[in-house]
Amino acid sequence: MCLEPTAFTVKAESQFKGQGEEFQKTKLMTRLTYTLDEIEGPLEVNGNNLKFTEVDGIDYAAVTVQLAGGERVPFLFTVKELVASGPADSFGGSFLVPSYRGATFLDPKGRGGSQGYDTAVALPAGGFGDEDALQKENQKSYKALSGNITFSVAKSNVETGEIGGVFTSVQPSDTDMGAKVPKDVKIEGIWYAQLD
Repeated sequence: MCLEPTAFTVKAESQFKGQGEEFQKTKLMTRLTYTLDEIEGPLEVNGNNLKFTEVDGIDYAAVTVQLAGGERVPFLFTVKELVASGPADSFGGSFLVPSYRGATFLDPKGRGGSQGYDTAVALPAGGFGDEDALQKENQKSYKALSGNITFSVAKSNVETGEIGGVFTSVQPSDTDMGAKVPKDVKIEGIWYAQLD
């Protein structure tokens, strides 16, 4: 299976007052290295229903997009541990979204999950109310989150075993190792698979 995104949108506060959050168009900041390829796994067919379980392949790509206001949103486009099921013409499921950065990554102040400093600022006197914010910055977290994807089949060829169509994936952005609340990222694109 191969997935190629054609559009990235991020759920963020509207630029217009009183409209709340909405998915906004973005500008791609990374190179065109976001295609997921050679994804393999068993496909079970039960009547008109399919079940695909991802087990191997190039199943993640680091991507950064920029909102209209200039804010950059990094995320790991992925389908790790995907289990997708449903009718043959439209199926989907959930997948694992690992941390954008690994445990050995050090932030600019030398803090990391498995190495580096525990804190990078002087320990403040208690009682100011900012202990929770400092705790999030200092104690790095690599909690995996989850996303959802839906595949729609546009074409299939029984003779060659090829199928393809469009997909829509919604997944969280990077959390800066637990310091930030993730944004929802919607990825739309085309997909192709060949059955063996």
